[in-house]
Amino acid sequence: MSIIFHEETKVFHLQNDAISYIMMVLPNGKMGHLYFGKRIHDREDFENLLELVPRPMSSGIFVGDKFFSSQHIKQELPDYGTGDYRSPAVEILQKNGSRISDFQYHSHHVEAGKPLLPGLPATYTEDQKEAETLVLNLVDSVTGIEAELFYTIFAQRGILARSIRYHNKGNQSVYLGRAMSLCLDLPDCEYDWVQLSGAWGRERHVKTRRLATGVQSIGSMRGNSSHEHNPFLILKRPLTSERQGEAIGFSFVYSGNFLMQAEVDAHDNTRVLVGLHPDTFTWHLKEGESFQTPEALMVYTDSGLNDMSQSFHQLFQTRLARGYWRDRVRPILINNWEATYFNFTEDKLVQIAEKAKECGVELFVLDDGWFGARNNDFAGLGDWVANPERLSGGITGLAERISQLGMKFGLWFEPEMVNKDSDLYRSHPDWILEAPGRENSQGRNQHVLDFSRKEVVDCMFEMMAKILREAKVSYIKWDMNRSITECFSKSFAPEQQGEIFHRYILGVYDLYERLTTEFPEVLFESCASGGGRFDPGILYYAPQGWASDNSDAVERMKIQYGTSMCYPISSIGSHVSVIPNHQVYRNTPLHTRANVAYFGTFGYELDLNKLSEKEIEEVKEQIAFMKEYRSLLQFGAFYRLKSPFEGNELVWMVVSEDKRTALVGWYRILNVVNDRFTRVKLQGLNEDFCYEVSQDGTKRYGDELMNLGLVTSDATAGQTPQDEIPCTDFESRIYILKAVEV
Repeated sequence: MSIIFHEETKVFHLQNDAISYIMMVLPNGKMGHLYFGKRIHDREDFENLLELVPRPMSSGIFVGDKFFSSQHIKQELPDYGTGDYRSPAVEILQKNGSRISDFQYHSHHVEAGKPLLPGLPATYTEDQKEAETLVLNLVDSVTGIEAELFYTIFAQRGILARSIRYHNKGNQSVYLGRAMSLCLDLPDCEYDWVQLSGAWGRERHVKTRRLATGVQSIGSMRGNSSHEHNPFLILKRPLTSERQGEAIGFSFVYSGNFLMQAEVDAHDNTRVLVGLHPDTFTWHLKEGESFQTPEALMVYTDSGLNDMSQSFHQLFQTRLARGYWRDRVRPILINNWEATYFNFTEDKLVQIAEKAKECGVELFVLDDGWFGARNNDFAGLGDWVANPERLSGGITGLAERISQLGMKFGLWFEPEMVNKDSDLYRSHPDWILEAPGRENSQGRNQHVLDFSRKEVVDCMFEMMAKILREAKVSYIKWDMNRSITECFSKSFAPEQQGEIFHRYILGVYDLYERLTTEFPEVLFESCASGGGRFDPGILYYAPQGWASDNSDAVERMKIQYGTSMCYPISSIGSHVSVIPNHQVYRNTPLHTRANVAYFGTFGYELDLNKLSEKEIEEVKEQIAFMKEYRSLLQFGAFYRLKSPFEGNELVWMVVSEDKRTALVGWYRILNVVNDRFTRVKLQGLNEDFCYEVSQDGTKRYGDELMNLGLVTSDATAGQTPQDEIPCTDFESRIYILKAVEV
């Protein structure tokens, strides 16, 4: 790993064993981009990569060179109004009405390790040898605005982290109208665009299309990263697969409004922009003040999509997630929501917990309905005090009863929301986001608290911290069940209303930071009506997230498969729920519900007292299996082998670090008859190890399993005999592979 600067040619070369990132100071003083991709040898001069040619209708601020046009040059910080007609990365409204800026290179320095981003989540290092950071200082001479461009290259894999900090060193206040975190100009457009999109109940489905001339983008203006579009993007070569080929993955470490955009110009150059969504953002940057953009990440690979995913998995697992639970296996939990909804008593909860303890469950989680006048979703939000009619001993008493069973206790909160029918709202009606003189929208009968205001965040912290200080609470499920509308804060001046979306998210981060600091051993799980804020920003505070409110095993195949494109298995909240499923009313076998949920944090969303004795025995076996293999499942190397978006089967697997143990999850959605024989080629094994396969006891070398494949044929290859257990829809199997001596 090194960051090289060639003084004579003004070339910067960031490189490790996997990648090179090359840029230079252009003749007009701006920063030009030259290359990002597989590592290449360093040399003094890469000026041949700066291709210049006179083109009709071109223009640029650099006078005296007809070959030099900002419109066609690849740039690191393209700004508005100086001849580059593509979308800019920065736009600044000045007092005289001008939006034109011209950021030119001033200086640079290199830091060992990686600096923190104040008030924002970001990847980090624990040893300064893990990364190096280049800081470029660019200045717009007219306004006096200085831009610090941060480039952190990690020692391992093809990972680059980027962000920008703006300092107003001029004598006038300005407005940042566009402050993207990353710009990458690529020399061609021969890419497929891959995004993770959907809606509530079908989050993070894999969507693919070809890049074409013009602009295509994903984003959110909902105040949260959203169910609709995850802040993650892949540009891959058309022939790139899971196992081979070039791809660049982009991830935005942020939980609010975002934009990820690719613009292909008339000459087939591609500009990628990642950052805060400019349509909902302005920031009043006063003299002497600074503004830090959130972090954007890029991962390059020439070894296929699965290699790219593993880079994100390792980074997010060990250098984004933090704290006590980062490297620990997660407790197996049971949540009462789908078992009781609002209809519960303290004794009923304890009965559910007792049966769960008998089966081996380690954590009981009390969901919505325990506080205030919360008998339905019309009242009580904001009053974080236990309802004595339901919990006679309060949270402290219930937590103690659960603790006496030998289980941990967890609790649901939705701290960002309030019902108008609540003591909090009656005391502070001005604490919600609403526009003066306009009707205030609501979702789920609730309103959004103004987390841009410190006093609101302080109040939520004190109410939550009081419970955590008094009761034995080991886990918090942090929910957020509606997006933001009428985003207006009564506490800020008119010229600052464009800041509120971002200030809101900063308030969320502040509350998370204060709670995780005071209660470092509490496990936080994020939730936003399921997967509405499943993003890297929240992962910095909560090492796992409820992936979707849809807990149906078949639907979860696609949701968890798509999620794995970027996020580690240890971050995916996945549970076994009741049938008929409460979202799609599908009946799936108990073993398939577990076989899907194993590839995540694992737990149950049902009342085990309502299962048969046979089913209870199966649950006990599931929990025993998960306890034996959860370290491998949650922290092993994950491979996608067959996609549920491309056929009737899904196959994925995890492999231990020493490659001596692997688990293969095989799933068939709909049953077939008289079908072909099937096998699947495995990955990640040691080709010289001999593995015993649990299903039939056969022994196969790793090279055979990876090159010939694991045989998965069953009775559906012919006609199932009546005297055998019939194959059904939604069938699944877990293959256990263990290295043995031969």
